[in-house]
Amino acid sequence: MIKLLLSILILFTVSGCSKEIKVKDMKEIENQSFNKIWSEVSANPLSKLPQNSVSFSKLSSSKGNLILHDAQRTLISHRDILEPFDKLAHPNGVCFKGLWSINENNIYSGYFQKDTKALIIARASTALSDTTSDNKRAFGFAGKLFASTNPNKINKENSANFFLIDDLGGTDASYYRDVALTNDPKVSFNFTVIKNMLYASKVAYTFAKADKNSGIRQLYEISQLGEKDSKNIITPKWMKIEAIKRKQNINAKDFRDELKITDDNKLLFNIYVANKIVNDKKNWQKIGVITLDTSVVSNSCDHRLHFHHPKWRDDLNYGD
Repeated sequence: MIKLLLSILILFTVSGCSKEIKVKDMKEIENQSFNKIWSEVSANPLSKLPQNSVSFSKLSSSKGNLILHDAQRTLISHRDILEPFDKLAHPNGVCFKGLWSINENNIYSGYFQKDTKALIIARASTALSDTTSDNKRAFGFAGKLFASTNPNKINKENSANFFLIDDLGGTDASYYRDVALTNDPKVSFNFTVIKNMLYASKVAYTFAKADKNSGIRQLYEISQLGEKDSKNIITPKWMKIEAIKRKQNINAKDFRDELKITDDNKLLFNIYVANKIVNDKKNWQKIGVITLDTSVVSNSCDHRLHFHHPKWRDDLNYGD
């Protein structure tokens, strides 16, 4: 019954789609340093948390299907900073800078390898409009890795981007730090999903139209980062992160206040990867830590920071 309802709503959505916008070839800006990008993200921090809302009217305009345009842009453009735009799926977030560090042996390539370290810019967010713990929230985490630990070095390689979500349908978790976020999230069906069905189904359909298997985001940008030879690259199928207990947990209603970083209270996440199912469970291996040392809520975090989506590939070596 649920699948039937989803199918009907998706068909309804399709029938109402505007003419597809063709994304023209985008001129990529000159490669920038980590510090330059972070200075753009952290400029003019906001003292009051913004409440960016989503609405069905924002998905299309007289110019065409805006969500399809945005989906295509994320697959084409590797730019880290764009001109101001609205994030149509995860509009409210908090941004961080920190370090990605792998400290365990594993079979994977690039920046999954043991002893690799990379500067990272990340954004934690919630889907749709709800940001507080009195609502169901679908938490997201987008990361951007740089092939250097020198913050002033001009990056000759594109940043490696990844996307993790806990549950696309939202959860009752009181705190962001209580959930595990993965590149292959589950989808719970609940009242929040029903309430936002038309909006969510159009977003889901559009992403599926822009790229196949849009429910999972592959990780090959990380396994290729820093590799000069594209042969014999091994990529995990799955990745997840889980928060490590902080010295002082901030018990805030809004997730952006909860994740606020102070000088002596960094935010850490364990990194896990897997490549096969064993006894009906993914064979998770803990391989490293993400350490976030600075946070900011800003207009640039919500409206200028851009994360490139890796387009689906069928030729990846998972080492399984």
